[in-house]
Amino acid sequence: METMAMTREGLDNLRSEMEELEARRPKVLQQLKEAREKGDLSENADFHAAREDLLMLESRIRDVKDKISRAALVDPSKICGNCAVFGATVKVLNLLDNEEEEYTLVGEGQNDALNGKILTTSPMGKAMLTRKVGDEFEVLTPKRTVKFKVLGIRF
Repeated sequence: METMAMTREGLDNLRSEMEELEARRPKVLQQLKEAREKGDLSENADFHAAREDLLMLESRIRDVKDKISRAALVDPSKICGNCAVFGATVKVLNLLDNEEEEYTLVGEGQNDALNGKILTTSPMGKAMLTRKVGDEFEVLTPKRTVKFKVLGIRF
């Protein structure tokens, strides 16, 4: 079983999500029971919707449990002092459009691309790992290859 690097915050986020999912389970089961009691299941839209909700909920619970079971806590401050590693916030210059961007390299449970938190396993995250200030790197996007330059790293 392969471990998943994550911070204490990421693990706590996953545990909170697990609690929320498990708290929803009885309500979804009750909806399924009530829909089943309405009779003919072949044309019972409520039954099919509740069953689909339960399947999605159980799938997400399995996924989150798996991630929690494979969690390997990492203290970003002890990894590397001057390179882009797990937990670092990296300021880069997009050399294609000359715009500065900032990303924090995170693990499961913390990713939020809209707020610049990207997984170390994402294409951008992988490309940034171990880079130092001044290094240039490329990321292959669906449309083209984009070059970046590391401007700064902080923890």
